[in-house]
Amino acid sequence: MNADVVIIGCGPAGLQAGIHSSRRKADTVIVGKMQNSALYGAHVENYFGIPGKLNGCDMLRIGLDQAISFGCRHVDMNVIEAAPDGSGFKITVESGEDIRCRSVVIATGISRVKLNIIGEKEFLGNGVSYCAECDCNFYKGLTVAIIGDESEAATASELMTRYASKVYWVSTNISADKNLVDKAFFAGVEIISGKPKEIKGGKTVTTLILENGKELTVDGVFIELGGRSSSDLAMDFGIMPEVDDTIKVNEKFETSVPGVFACGDIVGGPWQLAKAVGEGATAGFFAAGWAKGIK
Repeated sequence: MNADVVIIGCGPAGLQAGIHSSRRKADTVIVGKMQNSALYGAHVENYFGIPGKLNGCDMLRIGLDQAISFGCRHVDMNVIEAAPDGSGFKITVESGEDIRCRSVVIATGISRVKLNIIGEKEFLGNGVSYCAECDCNFYKGLTVAIIGDESEAATASELMTRYASKVYWVSTNISADKNLVDKAFFAGVEIISGKPKEIKGGKTVTTLILENGKELTVDGVFIELGGRSSSDLAMDFGIMPEVDDTIKVNEKFETSVPGVFACGDIVGGPWQLAKAVGEGATAGFFAAGWAKGIK
């Protein structure tokens, strides 16, 4: 698939970027699942011009419909890989399909989703990690568990088979694309159905306990919920995130890599809907201009 602009993220910043990009007559593709947005399931009562309490899910659906009505295409999948490609960029989604484009807007949000179980915080950095790609080398020849249902867990599970001696993928309801699930399975990953309850250990992690009573003896637990994190994607493009995982941008929301823009929570607070929408409008406008040669 080819496009002028690819927007990674289906939250308010990404959807508004899609609206403004397509309104500027750029062939625009929005990639992402709206349920991964922080707005999904939330309520809003401080947005200009709209009285009362708004349902975040409804706002996202309406926003996506608006973007599509202006010509946007939507790929309801997570991004698993991104890279420069000649004078443009290549974005790979869960199905394995590549989307080639002239400019990119990263609007994935910033926070890594947490499990909020006993031991998660206590063992962070001592057996608990939120990034298999970052910490894989520390687990050569060891046993690890990957926790999650979506593409991030699938790709992390397959990746860790190249380092660990044993890889468990713990999931309550796998929703990753079959292509990714098959890759993990054929790489030797053991899929365990269950919900994590507690992480135990001494100085480092030794055990993952599930709600059904099953105990897995492990040296590491990787919490990989949702799609690839914003900082991981930034590094794919050659952008080094700040220490707080945000991405530095200029007034046009351009990153340090020409043709790559970023907006929303990923560029810093305050974490407000109005800010995300405004930044999405600006990023989408200038990304479309870049793709069409209008600087």
